[in-house]
Amino acid sequence: MRYAAEQKLEIIRLVENSHLGVKRTLDKLLGESRGDVFAGI
Repeated sequence: MRYAAEQKLEIIRLVENSHLGVKRTLDKLLGESRGDVFAGI
């Protein structure tokens, strides 16, 4: 999935300000972990 520059910046800021770790924050924001994506390949 591709994101526009504005979306990427927003995601980066949300991760930086989150009390969760990077992976947990991204899982919560994007709805699926990278491991789940690559497991199907």
